[in-house]
Amino acid sequence: MQVAGTIEFTVLEQTSERVVGEMPVTQGILNPFGVAHAGAVLWFADVCATLLVLGKTDVAPGASGFPLGVALNANFLGNQKDGAFTATSTFVKRGRQLSVVRTVVTGAEGRLIADVTTSHVASK
Repeated sequence: MQVAGTIEFTVLEQTSERVVGEMPVTQGILNPFGVAHAGAVLWFADVCATLLVLGKTDVAPGASGFPLGVALNANFLGNQKDGAFTATSTFVKRGRQLSVVRTVVTGAEGRLIADVTTSHVASK
């Protein structure tokens, strides 16, 4: 059995204090029950958090300083089968070596979908 899907999102806002992204709920991220796959929601939250920690840093293959995820805690509290999700990432702690980010993912009418906390260290 071959399975394929596409995940995409748009960055709506990126400042030094927060990143806001929007991800449409498309056929490519639905699970067999017809709602968004938890992995797609988690990917969305993690990428928004990583963008926040990166800030204005340019990323190039082999470059040091990329914020590697070292810990992740996710609470999935809702789901939906269409529309869009919004992720808002903000710092819990911003450090030179370790940063902790909280990303809240909401859905239709502001409904809470996931609350994700990630820890990132700068690669060497």
